[in-house]
Amino acid sequence: MTTSRKRVLSGMQPSGLLHLGNLLGALDNWKALQEQYECYFFVADWHALSTNYADTSRIREFVRELLIDWLAAGIDPKRSTVFIQSHVPEHAILHLLFSMIIPISWLERNPTYKEKQEEIKERDLSTYGFLGYPVLQAADILLYKPDYVPVGKDQLPHLELTRELARRFNSLYKPVFPEPMEHLTRFPKVLGTDGRKMSKSYGNTINLSDPEPVVRQKLKTMVTDPARVRRHDPGNPDVCPVFDFHKIFSPPPVIDQVNRECRTAAIGCIDCKKLVADRIVERMAPIWEARRTLIDRPNQLDEIVQDGSRRAADVAHQTLEEVKEAMKI
Repeated sequence: MTTSRKRVLSGMQPSGLLHLGNLLGALDNWKALQEQYECYFFVADWHALSTNYADTSRIREFVRELLIDWLAAGIDPKRSTVFIQSHVPEHAILHLLFSMIIPISWLERNPTYKEKQEEIKERDLSTYGFLGYPVLQAADILLYKPDYVPVGKDQLPHLELTRELARRFNSLYKPVFPEPMEHLTRFPKVLGTDGRKMSKSYGNTINLSDPEPVVRQKLKTMVTDPARVRRHDPGNPDVCPVFDFHKIFSPPPVIDQVNRECRTAAIGCIDCKKLVADRIVERMAPIWEARRTLIDRPNQLDEIVQDGSRRAADVAHQTLEEVKEAMKI
């Protein structure tokens, strides 16, 4: 690890199994960033409590599965610091200190606060932890003083709140925190099998841990152009979620073929889905192989986490010392 490169930080909640949306929207981006930047990637297990506090039975399992998926997708612990949030207590301490200075109105205007409550109606999210999770998120970020934070467009309000909190702290005490910039993901939205955004909450995911038969079966049931009822009806690829997958996974000649033949009914939805299924399986095959190797070596995973958490704690401790000196506590 070098300190001359610019720094990147990002994390994920272990709230379920990772899927193609996570691979395309985050992990592929992270994999590319570690070639150029000093990267810190953390498992946000405390954040998982904000929506899963009533049932924590699978969080440890999801933490482990998430780490396996990261490494299988190409996150290299020799080039990136991979760690678990709860293994670095400075995250909680800085969250507490930030919670003393952030106005409640800043949290109440968070656009995803009410959106999530509507999306996850079966759970009681009227908790301090859920309202205040952007404060913990800001602590997660600012603790490592990153230059860039990889995010999708839907996360930009959260990052702006982090910058506002950094400015507030710096003006109240003394300059400690730089304001991190966004690094937008290439695929901010990947559709699921039902045509909505791929999400664990919707149950429409193709998981990285799904075996090949499951992946193919899920793709067989994926929604297509709703106006194309019969095989000989011409379709419109512009409104078909399967064609969106082609644009991501298929080579240009296949994309052109599907685009042309769908509109003239020269290809049916079953054949169209098989073409893209072959490409997705080809893309996922190395991940499946790497997952099997990691599952067979549990001690290796533990060593990676311990080493990464130790390296992260060194940086976090230094930042927290600067914070305490600035606040005179």
